[in-house]
Amino acid sequence: MAKGYLAFVLHAHLPYVRHPEYDTFLEERWYFEACTETYIPIIKFFNELNRDAVPFKVTISVSPSLLAMMADPLLQDRYQKHLENLIELSEKELERTKHEPHFHWLAGMYRTLFIEAHDIYVHQYQKNLTLAFKDLHHKGCIDLITTSATHGLLPLLAPQPNAVEAQVITGLNYFESVLGFRPSGMWLPECGYFSGLDKILKKEGIRFFIMEGHGLDHATTTPFYGVHAPLFTPSGVAAFGRDQLITKQVWSAEEGFPGHPDYREFYRDIGHELDFHYIQPYIAGDVRTDTGMKYFRITGNAWKEPYNPNHARDRAAEHAAEFLFSRKAHIEAMDDKMENHPIIVAPFDAELFGHWWFEGPQWLNYVIKKAAFEQETIELISLTEYLDQHPVHQKGVPASSTWGYKGYFEGWLNDRTDWIYPQLYECCQRMESLAQRFGKKEIPEITQRALNQCVRELLLAQSSDWPFIINNGTATEYATRRIKDHVGRFHYLANSIVGNDINNEYLSGIEFMDNIFPDVNFKVYLGKGSPIKANS
Repeated sequence: MAKGYLAFVLHAHLPYVRHPEYDTFLEERWYFEACTETYIPIIKFFNELNRDAVPFKVTISVSPSLLAMMADPLLQDRYQKHLENLIELSEKELERTKHEPHFHWLAGMYRTLFIEAHDIYVHQYQKNLTLAFKDLHHKGCIDLITTSATHGLLPLLAPQPNAVEAQVITGLNYFESVLGFRPSGMWLPECGYFSGLDKILKKEGIRFFIMEGHGLDHATTTPFYGVHAPLFTPSGVAAFGRDQLITKQVWSAEEGFPGHPDYREFYRDIGHELDFHYIQPYIAGDVRTDTGMKYFRITGNAWKEPYNPNHARDRAAEHAAEFLFSRKAHIEAMDDKMENHPIIVAPFDAELFGHWWFEGPQWLNYVIKKAAFEQETIELISLTEYLDQHPVHQKGVPASSTWGYKGYFEGWLNDRTDWIYPQLYECCQRMESLAQRFGKKEIPEITQRALNQCVRELLLAQSSDWPFIINNGTATEYATRRIKDHVGRFHYLANSIVGNDINNEYLSGIEFMDNIFPDVNFKVYLGKGSPIKANS
Protein backbone atom coordinates (compact mmCIF):
# COMPACT_ATOMS: atom_id res chain seq x y z
CA MET A 1 0.00 0.00 0.00
CA ALA A 2 1.26 3.48 -0.87
CA LYS A 3 2.62 5.65 1.94
CA GLY A 4 1.75 8.95 0.28
CA TYR A 5 0.49 10.75 -2.77
CA LEU A 6 1.84 12.85 -5.63
CA ALA A 7 -0.59 15.22 -7.33
CA PHE A 8 0.50 16.79 -10.59
CA VAL A 9 -1.54 19.87 -11.48
CA LEU A 10 -0.98 21.31 -14.96
CA HIS A 11 -2.44 24.74 -15.64
CA ALA A 12 -3.16 25.28 -19.35
CA HIS A 13 -3.80 28.95 -19.99
CA LEU A 14 -3.22 31.63 -22.61
CA PRO A 15 -4.71 35.09 -22.96
CA TYR A 16 -7.51 35.35 -25.51
CA VAL A 17 -5.76 36.36 -28.72
CA ARG A 18 -7.96 36.37 -31.81
CA HIS A 19 -7.77 38.97 -34.57
CA PRO A 20 -10.23 38.36 -37.42
CA GLU A 21 -9.53 41.87 -38.73
CA TYR A 22 -6.17 40.60 -40.03
CA ASP A 23 -5.35 37.68 -42.32
CA THR A 24 -2.52 36.66 -39.98
CA PHE A 25 -1.53 38.00 -36.60
CA LEU A 26 1.76 37.53 -34.79
CA GLU A 27 0.41 36.95 -31.28
CA GLU A 28 -1.99 34.23 -32.45
CA ARG A 29 1.15 32.13 -32.82
CA TRP A 30 1.34 31.95 -29.02
CA TYR A 31 -1.69 29.67 -29.22
CA PHE A 32 -0.46 27.73 -32.26
CA GLU A 33 2.92 27.02 -30.65
CA ALA A 34 1.31 25.86 -27.41
CA CYS A 35 -1.00 23.50 -29.30
CA THR A 36 1.85 21.96 -31.31
CA GLU A 37 4.43 21.74 -28.55
CA THR A 38 2.35 21.26 -25.36
CA TYR A 39 -1.33 20.39 -25.65
CA ILE A 40 -1.16 17.86 -28.49
CA PRO A 41 1.95 16.05 -27.11
CA ILE A 42 0.33 15.80 -23.68
CA ILE A 43 -2.91 14.51 -25.22
CA LYS A 44 -0.91 11.99 -27.27
CA PHE A 45 1.03 10.64 -24.27
CA PHE A 46 -2.06 10.46 -22.05
CA ASN A 47 -3.98 8.58 -24.73
CA GLU A 48 -1.11 6.11 -25.09
CA LEU A 49 -0.94 5.61 -21.33
CA ASN A 50 -4.67 5.01 -21.21
CA ARG A 51 -4.48 2.60 -24.17
CA ASP A 52 -1.73 0.61 -22.41
CA ALA A 53 -3.76 0.48 -19.17
CA VAL A 54 -1.14 2.43 -17.21
CA PRO A 55 -2.87 3.64 -14.02
CA PHE A 56 -2.45 7.37 -13.45
CA LYS A 57 -4.26 10.49 -12.28
CA VAL A 58 -3.35 14.07 -13.22
CA THR A 59 -5.29 17.24 -12.50
CA ILE A 60 -5.43 19.64 -15.45
CA SER A 61 -6.74 23.18 -15.27
CA VAL A 62 -7.90 24.52 -18.63
CA SER A 63 -8.70 28.22 -18.55
CA PRO A 64 -11.97 29.48 -20.06
CA SER A 65 -10.08 31.81 -22.40
CA LEU A 66 -8.06 28.86 -23.73
CA LEU A 67 -11.21 26.77 -24.12
CA ALA A 68 -12.74 29.62 -26.09
CA MET A 69 -9.77 29.69 -28.47
CA MET A 70 -9.89 25.92 -28.91
CA ALA A 71 -13.60 26.09 -29.77
CA ASP A 72 -13.39 29.09 -32.11
CA PRO A 73 -13.88 28.17 -35.82
CA LEU A 74 -11.61 30.98 -37.06
CA LEU A 75 -8.69 29.88 -34.89
CA GLN A 76 -9.39 26.24 -35.64
CA ASP A 77 -8.95 26.88 -39.37
CA ARG A 78 -5.93 29.13 -38.85
CA TYR A 79 -4.18 26.55 -36.70
CA GLN A 80 -4.78 23.84 -39.31
CA LYS A 81 -3.19 26.10 -41.92
CA HIS A 82 -0.31 26.78 -39.53
CA LEU A 83 0.36 23.05 -39.18
CA GLU A 84 0.25 22.58 -42.93
CA ASN A 85 2.78 25.38 -43.34
CA LEU A 86 5.06 23.66 -40.83
CA ILE A 87 4.81 20.39 -42.71
CA GLU A 88 5.73 22.22 -45.92
CA LEU A 89 8.67 23.94 -44.19
CA SER A 90 9.94 20.63 -42.79
CA GLU A 91 9.85 19.12 -46.27
CA LYS A 92 11.86 22.06 -47.61
CA GLU A 93 14.29 21.54 -44.74
CA LEU A 94 14.71 17.91 -45.72
CA GLU A 95 15.84 19.08 -49.13
CA ARG A 96 18.03 21.91 -47.79
CA THR A 97 19.85 19.65 -45.33
CA LYS A 98 20.22 16.57 -47.54
CA HIS A 99 24.02 16.91 -47.45
CA GLU A 100 24.09 17.43 -43.65
CA PRO A 101 23.13 14.02 -42.21
CA HIS A 102 22.44 15.06 -38.62
CA PHE A 103 20.35 18.11 -39.47
CA HIS A 104 18.59 16.08 -42.18
CA TRP A 105 17.65 13.54 -39.51
CA LEU A 106 16.30 16.31 -37.26
CA ALA A 107 14.30 17.81 -40.13
CA GLY A 108 12.73 14.40 -40.64
CA MET A 109 11.91 14.20 -36.93
CA TYR A 110 10.09 17.52 -37.08
CA ARG A 111 8.21 16.51 -40.22
CA THR A 112 6.98 13.40 -38.41
CA LEU A 113 5.95 15.44 -35.36
CA PHE A 114 4.06 18.00 -37.46
CA ILE A 115 2.25 15.34 -39.51
CA GLU A 116 1.31 13.52 -36.32
CA ALA A 117 0.02 16.74 -34.73
CA HIS A 118 -2.01 17.46 -37.88
CA ASP A 119 -3.54 13.98 -37.79
CA ILE A 120 -4.44 14.24 -34.10
CA TYR A 121 -5.87 17.73 -34.51
CA VAL A 122 -7.79 17.40 -37.78
CA HIS A 123 -8.80 13.77 -37.98
CA GLN A 124 -8.96 12.55 -34.39
CA TYR A 125 -10.56 15.64 -32.82
CA GLN A 126 -12.07 17.51 -35.77
CA LYS A 127 -9.98 20.62 -35.01
CA ASN A 128 -11.44 20.95 -31.49
CA LEU A 129 -9.02 20.03 -28.69
CA THR A 130 -11.70 20.53 -26.04
CA LEU A 131 -12.98 17.12 -27.19
CA ALA A 132 -9.65 15.54 -26.28
CA PHE A 133 -9.64 16.88 -22.73
CA LYS A 134 -13.31 15.99 -22.27
CA ASP A 135 -12.64 12.43 -23.42
CA LEU A 136 -9.65 11.98 -21.10
CA HIS A 137 -11.68 13.35 -18.18
CA HIS A 138 -14.52 10.90 -18.78
CA LYS A 139 -12.02 8.04 -19.01
CA GLY A 140 -10.96 8.96 -15.47
CA CYS A 141 -7.25 9.51 -16.03
CA ILE A 142 -7.38 13.30 -15.75
CA ASP A 143 -9.49 15.52 -13.52
CA LEU A 144 -10.39 18.74 -15.32
CA ILE A 145 -10.68 21.94 -13.34
CA THR A 146 -10.57 25.57 -14.45
CA THR A 147 -9.76 29.12 -13.44
CA SER A 148 -11.52 32.48 -13.65
CA ALA A 149 -12.93 33.75 -16.95
CA THR A 150 -9.94 35.66 -18.33
CA HIS A 151 -7.41 34.93 -15.59
CA GLY A 152 -7.95 38.21 -13.74
CA LEU A 153 -5.75 38.45 -10.66
CA LEU A 154 -8.54 38.25 -8.11
CA PRO A 155 -6.82 39.87 -5.07
CA LEU A 156 -6.27 43.03 -7.15
CA LEU A 157 -9.98 43.03 -8.04
CA ALA A 158 -11.03 42.40 -4.42
CA PRO A 159 -12.04 46.04 -3.70
CA GLN A 160 -14.96 45.37 -6.07
CA PRO A 161 -16.51 42.02 -5.11
CA ASN A 162 -18.85 41.98 -8.11
CA ALA A 163 -15.80 42.03 -10.40
CA VAL A 164 -14.42 38.96 -8.61
CA GLU A 165 -17.77 37.18 -8.84
CA ALA A 166 -18.06 38.04 -12.52
CA GLN A 167 -14.64 36.49 -13.22
CA VAL A 168 -15.43 33.34 -11.23
CA ILE A 169 -19.04 32.82 -12.32
CA THR A 170 -18.51 33.58 -16.00
CA GLY A 171 -15.52 31.25 -16.15
CA LEU A 172 -17.33 28.36 -14.46
CA ASN A 173 -20.43 28.81 -16.59
CA TYR A 174 -18.42 28.80 -19.80
CA PHE A 175 -16.41 25.75 -18.73
CA GLU A 176 -19.67 23.91 -18.04
CA SER A 177 -21.19 24.97 -21.38
CA VAL A 178 -18.19 23.55 -23.28
CA LEU A 179 -17.36 20.43 -21.28
CA GLY A 180 -20.76 19.52 -19.88
CA PHE A 181 -20.01 19.46 -16.16
CA ARG A 182 -19.14 21.78 -13.28
CA PRO A 183 -15.53 21.39 -12.08
CA SER A 184 -14.84 20.59 -8.44
CA GLY A 185 -11.66 22.66 -8.22
CA MET A 186 -10.20 25.96 -9.31
CA TRP A 187 -6.71 27.14 -10.14
CA LEU A 188 -6.63 30.65 -8.75
CA PRO A 189 -5.08 32.95 -11.39
CA GLU A 190 -1.38 33.33 -10.53
CA CYS A 191 -2.28 31.29 -7.40
CA GLY A 192 -3.53 34.62 -6.03
CA TYR A 193 -5.63 34.38 -2.87
CA PHE A 194 -7.25 36.91 -0.55
CA SER A 195 -9.29 36.34 2.60
CA GLY A 196 -12.95 35.88 1.73
CA LEU A 197 -12.42 34.50 -1.77
CA ASP A 198 -13.28 31.04 -0.46
CA LYS A 199 -16.85 32.19 0.21
CA ILE A 200 -17.37 33.01 -3.45
CA LEU A 201 -15.84 29.71 -4.50
CA LYS A 202 -17.99 27.79 -2.03
CA LYS A 203 -21.15 29.43 -3.34
CA GLU A 204 -20.26 28.25 -6.85
CA GLY A 205 -19.66 24.65 -5.78
CA ILE A 206 -15.85 24.67 -5.70
CA ARG A 207 -14.33 22.14 -3.29
CA PHE A 208 -10.64 23.11 -3.53
CA PHE A 209 -8.13 25.54 -4.97
CA ILE A 210 -4.36 25.67 -5.42
CA MET A 211 -2.20 28.39 -3.88
CA GLU A 212 1.44 29.15 -3.18
CA GLY A 213 2.95 27.39 -0.17
CA HIS A 214 3.62 30.52 1.90
CA GLY A 215 -0.11 31.29 1.78
CA LEU A 216 -0.54 28.23 3.97
CA ASP A 217 2.61 28.82 6.02
CA HIS A 218 1.27 32.24 7.10
CA ALA A 219 -2.33 31.18 7.67
CA THR A 220 -4.13 32.25 10.85
CA THR A 221 -3.67 28.70 12.07
CA THR A 222 -0.22 27.39 11.25
CA PRO A 223 -0.75 24.13 9.36
CA PHE A 224 0.69 21.30 11.41
CA TYR A 225 1.72 19.41 8.26
CA GLY A 226 2.71 22.41 6.15
CA VAL A 227 1.98 21.92 2.45
CA HIS A 228 1.69 18.14 2.83
CA ALA A 229 -2.01 18.30 3.67
CA PRO A 230 -4.74 20.76 2.62
CA LEU A 231 -6.06 23.46 4.91
CA PHE A 232 -9.83 23.92 5.04
CA THR A 233 -10.93 27.55 4.92
CA PRO A 234 -13.79 28.79 7.15
CA SER A 235 -16.28 28.15 4.33
CA GLY A 236 -15.08 24.55 3.96
CA VAL A 237 -13.13 24.90 0.71
CA ALA A 238 -9.78 23.10 0.77
CA ALA A 239 -6.58 25.02 0.03
CA PHE A 240 -3.72 22.94 -1.41
CA GLY A 241 -0.27 24.51 -1.22
CA ARG A 242 2.49 24.19 -3.79
CA ASP A 243 5.65 22.46 -2.61
CA GLN A 244 8.06 25.01 -4.06
CA LEU A 245 11.24 23.05 -3.38
CA ILE A 246 10.19 20.05 -5.42
CA THR A 247 8.60 22.04 -8.25
CA LYS A 248 11.74 24.14 -8.65
CA GLN A 249 13.57 20.95 -9.62
CA VAL A 250 11.28 20.73 -12.64
CA TRP A 251 10.69 24.30 -13.81
CA SER A 252 13.97 26.07 -13.10
CA ALA A 253 16.27 26.35 -16.12
CA GLU A 254 19.17 27.26 -13.81
CA GLU A 255 18.75 24.73 -11.01
CA GLY A 256 16.34 22.15 -12.41
CA PHE A 257 16.14 19.51 -15.10
CA PRO A 258 15.30 21.73 -18.11
CA GLY A 259 18.77 23.34 -18.09
CA HIS A 260 20.65 20.12 -18.76
CA PRO A 261 22.91 20.42 -21.83
CA ASP A 262 21.42 17.31 -23.47
CA TYR A 263 18.05 19.02 -23.84
CA ARG A 264 16.96 21.08 -26.81
CA GLU A 265 17.90 24.77 -26.85
CA PHE A 266 14.76 26.92 -26.87
CA TYR A 267 16.47 30.06 -28.17
CA ARG A 268 17.98 28.66 -31.40
CA ASP A 269 15.24 28.46 -34.02
CA ILE A 270 15.62 28.45 -37.80
CA GLY A 271 13.04 31.23 -38.00
CA HIS A 272 15.70 33.62 -36.69
CA GLU A 273 18.73 32.13 -38.47
CA LEU A 274 18.01 31.12 -42.05
CA ASP A 275 17.90 33.37 -45.10
CA PHE A 276 14.99 35.79 -44.72
CA HIS A 277 13.44 35.19 -48.14
CA TYR A 278 13.61 31.42 -47.61
CA ILE A 279 11.96 31.53 -44.20
CA GLN A 280 9.54 34.45 -44.75
CA PRO A 281 6.49 32.36 -45.83
CA TYR A 282 6.67 30.51 -42.51
CA ILE A 283 7.10 33.39 -40.07
CA ALA A 284 4.88 36.35 -39.19
CA GLY A 285 5.15 38.51 -42.29
CA ASP A 286 8.24 40.68 -41.95
CA VAL A 287 8.81 39.69 -38.31
CA ARG A 288 11.15 36.80 -37.60
CA THR A 289 9.49 34.36 -35.22
CA ASP A 290 10.01 30.82 -33.97
CA THR A 291 8.97 28.01 -36.27
CA GLY A 292 9.44 25.22 -33.72
CA MET A 293 12.34 23.74 -35.73
CA LYS A 294 15.38 23.92 -33.48
CA TYR A 295 18.54 21.97 -34.29
CA PHE A 296 20.77 22.60 -31.28
CA ARG A 297 21.04 21.49 -27.68
CA ILE A 298 21.68 23.75 -24.71
CA THR A 299 25.44 23.07 -24.19
CA GLY A 300 27.40 26.30 -23.49
CA ASN A 301 26.54 29.97 -23.86
CA ALA A 302 28.67 30.76 -26.89
CA TRP A 303 28.77 27.48 -28.78
CA LYS A 304 25.82 25.14 -29.32
CA GLU A 305 26.19 21.54 -30.38
CA PRO A 306 23.61 19.71 -32.51
CA TYR A 307 20.61 18.31 -30.70
CA ASN A 308 20.38 14.53 -30.30
CA PRO A 309 16.82 13.38 -29.50
CA ASN A 310 18.00 9.93 -28.39
CA HIS A 311 20.38 11.39 -25.79
CA ALA A 312 17.66 13.79 -24.64
CA ARG A 313 15.17 10.95 -24.29
CA ASP A 314 17.61 8.95 -22.18
CA ARG A 315 18.28 11.99 -20.02
CA ALA A 316 14.54 12.53 -19.52
CA ALA A 317 14.25 8.93 -18.30
CA GLU A 318 17.14 9.46 -15.86
CA HIS A 319 15.63 12.69 -14.58
CA ALA A 320 12.24 11.00 -14.14
CA ALA A 321 13.90 8.29 -12.02
CA GLU A 322 15.78 10.93 -10.01
CA PHE A 323 12.60 12.92 -9.41
CA LEU A 324 10.66 9.87 -8.29
CA PHE A 325 13.48 8.64 -6.03
CA SER A 326 13.56 12.02 -4.25
CA ARG A 327 9.79 12.05 -3.85
CA LYS A 328 9.82 8.54 -2.38
CA ALA A 329 12.41 9.58 0.21
CA HIS A 330 10.34 12.69 0.93
CA ILE A 331 7.15 10.67 1.44
CA GLU A 332 8.84 8.05 3.60
CA ALA A 333 10.30 10.73 5.85
CA MET A 334 6.88 12.39 6.29
CA ASP A 335 4.62 9.35 6.55
CA ASP A 336 5.48 8.37 10.12
CA LYS A 337 4.88 11.93 11.30
CA MET A 338 1.36 12.32 9.89
CA GLU A 339 -2.06 10.95 10.76
CA ASN A 340 -3.05 10.78 7.08
CA HIS A 341 -0.69 9.87 4.28
CA PRO A 342 1.17 12.99 3.05
CA ILE A 343 0.44 14.55 -0.32
CA ILE A 344 2.94 16.39 -2.51
CA VAL A 345 1.21 18.94 -4.72
CA ALA A 346 3.20 19.74 -7.85
CA PRO A 347 1.53 22.54 -9.84
CA PHE A 348 3.05 23.82 -13.10
CA ASP A 349 2.16 25.92 -16.08
CA ALA A 350 1.30 23.29 -18.66
CA GLU A 351 3.27 25.20 -21.29
CA LEU A 352 6.50 24.32 -19.47
CA PHE A 353 6.04 20.79 -20.80
CA GLY A 354 6.91 20.83 -24.47
CA HIS A 355 7.00 24.53 -25.30
CA TRP A 356 9.68 25.76 -22.91
CA TRP A 357 11.06 22.31 -22.08
CA PHE A 358 10.77 20.27 -25.27
CA GLU A 359 11.32 16.96 -23.47
CA GLY A 360 8.86 17.84 -20.68
CA PRO A 361 5.95 15.66 -21.92
CA GLN A 362 8.38 12.75 -22.36
CA TRP A 363 9.70 13.28 -18.83
CA LEU A 364 6.16 13.33 -17.43
CA ASN A 365 5.36 10.17 -19.37
CA TYR A 366 8.36 8.43 -17.79
CA VAL A 367 7.44 9.62 -14.29
CA ILE A 368 3.91 8.23 -14.67
CA LYS A 369 5.14 4.84 -15.92
CA LYS A 370 7.82 4.53 -13.26
CA ALA A 371 5.34 5.50 -10.55
CA ALA A 372 2.96 2.81 -11.80
CA PHE A 373 5.37 -0.08 -12.26
CA GLU A 374 8.68 0.53 -10.48
CA GLN A 375 7.72 1.48 -6.92
CA GLU A 376 4.95 1.15 -4.33
CA THR A 377 5.62 4.11 -2.06
CA ILE A 378 3.79 6.82 -4.02
CA GLU A 379 0.37 6.86 -5.64
CA LEU A 380 -0.49 9.43 -8.29
CA ILE A 381 -3.78 11.04 -7.34
CA SER A 382 -6.10 13.87 -8.35
CA LEU A 383 -6.97 16.47 -5.75
CA THR A 384 -10.67 15.60 -6.02
CA GLU A 385 -9.92 11.94 -5.34
CA TYR A 386 -7.68 12.86 -2.41
CA LEU A 387 -10.48 14.86 -0.75
CA ASP A 388 -12.92 12.00 -1.32
CA GLN A 389 -10.55 9.67 0.53
CA HIS A 390 -9.43 12.15 3.21
CA PRO A 391 -12.32 14.53 4.04
CA VAL A 392 -11.09 15.72 7.47
CA HIS A 393 -8.27 18.27 7.81
CA GLN A 394 -7.12 21.28 9.80
CA LYS A 395 -8.96 24.61 9.46
CA GLY A 396 -7.61 28.14 9.09
CA VAL A 397 -7.59 31.28 6.95
CA PRO A 398 -4.80 31.27 4.35
CA ALA A 399 -2.76 34.42 3.86
CA SER A 400 -2.97 36.65 0.80
CA SER A 401 -0.29 35.53 -1.64
CA THR A 402 0.64 34.62 -5.21
CA TRP A 403 3.27 32.41 -6.78
CA GLY A 404 4.76 35.35 -8.67
CA TYR A 405 7.86 37.47 -8.16
CA LYS A 406 8.61 37.74 -4.41
CA GLY A 407 5.41 35.79 -3.68
CA TYR A 408 2.89 38.61 -3.64
CA PHE A 409 1.65 41.11 -6.24
CA GLU A 410 4.72 43.03 -7.36
CA GLY A 411 4.89 41.22 -10.70
CA TRP A 412 1.49 42.68 -11.65
CA LEU A 413 1.32 45.94 -9.70
CA ASN A 414 4.37 48.18 -9.95
CA ASP A 415 5.50 51.48 -11.46
CA ARG A 416 5.17 50.04 -14.97
CA THR A 417 1.63 48.79 -14.52
CA ASP A 418 0.03 51.02 -11.87
CA TRP A 419 -1.81 53.00 -14.58
CA ILE A 420 -3.92 49.94 -15.40
CA TYR A 421 -5.91 49.46 -12.20
CA PRO A 422 -7.64 52.86 -11.86
CA GLN A 423 -9.03 52.31 -15.34
CA LEU A 424 -10.24 48.81 -14.47
CA TYR A 425 -11.82 50.00 -11.24
CA GLU A 426 -13.60 52.83 -13.05
CA CYS A 427 -14.99 50.34 -15.58
CA CYS A 428 -16.12 48.01 -12.78
CA GLN A 429 -17.94 50.79 -10.99
CA ARG A 430 -19.60 51.85 -14.20
CA MET A 431 -20.60 48.27 -15.00
CA GLU A 432 -22.22 47.94 -11.59
CA SER A 433 -24.14 51.15 -12.21
CA LEU A 434 -25.31 49.92 -15.62
CA ALA A 435 -26.38 46.57 -14.17
CA GLN A 436 -28.38 48.28 -11.44
CA ARG A 437 -30.01 50.64 -13.92
CA PHE A 438 -30.94 48.09 -16.61
CA GLY A 439 -30.85 44.71 -14.88
CA LYS A 440 -34.19 44.86 -13.14
CA LYS A 441 -36.47 45.80 -16.01
CA GLU A 442 -37.35 44.83 -19.55
CA ILE A 443 -34.90 46.28 -22.06
CA PRO A 444 -34.55 46.11 -25.85
CA GLU A 445 -32.48 43.26 -27.25
CA ILE A 446 -29.83 45.63 -28.64
CA THR A 447 -29.36 47.18 -25.18
CA GLN A 448 -28.91 43.75 -23.64
CA ARG A 449 -26.39 42.84 -26.33
CA ALA A 450 -24.44 46.03 -25.68
CA LEU A 451 -24.46 45.43 -21.92
CA ASN A 452 -23.23 41.87 -22.38
CA GLN A 453 -20.48 43.14 -24.68
CA CYS A 454 -19.44 45.64 -22.01
CA VAL A 455 -18.85 42.69 -19.68
CA ARG A 456 -16.76 40.90 -22.34
CA GLU A 457 -14.60 43.97 -22.86
CA LEU A 458 -14.12 44.42 -19.13
CA LEU A 459 -13.23 40.76 -18.59
CA LEU A 460 -10.71 40.87 -21.44
CA ALA A 461 -9.12 44.03 -20.03
CA GLN A 462 -8.75 42.37 -16.61
CA SER A 463 -6.53 39.50 -17.80
CA SER A 464 -3.48 39.14 -15.55
CA ASP A 465 -1.43 38.37 -18.66
CA TRP A 466 -1.31 42.01 -19.77
CA PRO A 467 0.41 43.52 -16.69
CA PHE A 468 2.66 40.44 -16.49
CA ILE A 469 3.78 40.95 -20.10
CA ILE A 470 4.27 44.69 -19.58
CA ASN A 471 6.33 44.07 -16.45
CA ASN A 472 8.53 41.55 -18.27
CA GLY A 473 8.98 43.81 -21.27
CA THR A 474 8.29 41.05 -23.80
CA ALA A 475 5.30 42.23 -25.89
CA THR A 476 4.70 45.49 -24.04
CA GLU A 477 3.18 47.43 -26.92
CA TYR A 478 0.68 44.71 -27.72
CA ALA A 479 -0.37 44.17 -24.07
CA THR A 480 -0.75 47.92 -23.52
CA ARG A 481 -2.86 48.26 -26.65
CA ARG A 482 -5.10 45.37 -25.63
CA ILE A 483 -5.93 47.02 -22.29
CA LYS A 484 -6.56 50.41 -23.85
CA ASP A 485 -8.65 48.95 -26.69
CA HIS A 486 -10.91 46.98 -24.37
CA VAL A 487 -11.33 49.88 -21.95
CA GLY A 488 -12.05 52.23 -24.87
CA ARG A 489 -14.65 49.90 -26.34
CA PHE A 490 -16.24 49.47 -22.92
CA HIS A 491 -16.70 53.22 -22.44
CA TYR A 492 -17.92 53.76 -26.00
CA LEU A 493 -20.60 51.10 -25.53
CA ALA A 494 -21.50 52.37 -22.04
CA ASN A 495 -21.92 55.89 -23.38
CA SER A 496 -24.12 54.66 -26.22
CA ILE A 497 -26.25 52.63 -23.80
CA VAL A 498 -26.80 55.57 -21.45
CA GLY A 499 -27.45 57.90 -24.38
CA ASN A 500 -29.84 55.41 -26.01
CA ASP A 501 -27.76 55.73 -29.19
CA ILE A 502 -26.41 52.23 -29.84
CA ASN A 503 -24.93 51.77 -33.31
CA ASN A 504 -25.90 48.25 -34.35
CA GLU A 505 -23.21 48.02 -37.03
CA TYR A 506 -20.47 49.01 -34.57
CA LEU A 507 -21.84 46.69 -31.89
CA SER A 508 -21.96 43.76 -34.32
CA GLY A 509 -18.37 44.43 -35.32
CA ILE A 510 -17.19 44.41 -31.72
CA GLU A 511 -19.21 41.28 -30.99
CA PHE A 512 -17.46 39.59 -33.92
CA MET A 513 -13.98 40.70 -32.87
CA ASP A 514 -14.30 40.07 -29.13
CA ASN A 515 -16.62 37.08 -29.27
CA ILE A 516 -15.50 35.31 -26.11
CA PHE A 517 -18.18 33.79 -23.83
CA PRO A 518 -21.31 33.94 -26.03
CA ASP A 519 -23.61 33.33 -23.04
CA VAL A 520 -22.15 36.01 -20.77
CA ASN A 521 -24.80 37.88 -18.80
CA PHE A 522 -24.39 41.46 -17.60
CA LYS A 523 -26.66 40.67 -14.63
CA VAL A 524 -23.70 38.94 -13.02
CA TYR A 525 -22.74 42.47 -11.94
CA LEU A 526 -25.86 42.62 -9.80
CA GLY A 527 -23.99 40.22 -7.50
CA LYS A 528 -27.03 38.04 -6.80
CA GLY A 529 -26.39 34.65 -8.31
CA SER A 530 -24.90 33.05 -11.37
CA PRO A 531 -27.08 33.40 -14.48
CA ILE A 532 -26.04 30.99 -17.23
CA LYS A 533 -27.85 32.22 -20.30
CA ALA A 534 -27.31 35.68 -21.73
CA ASN A 535 -31.03 36.07 -22.50
CA SER A 536 -32.26 35.12 -19.05
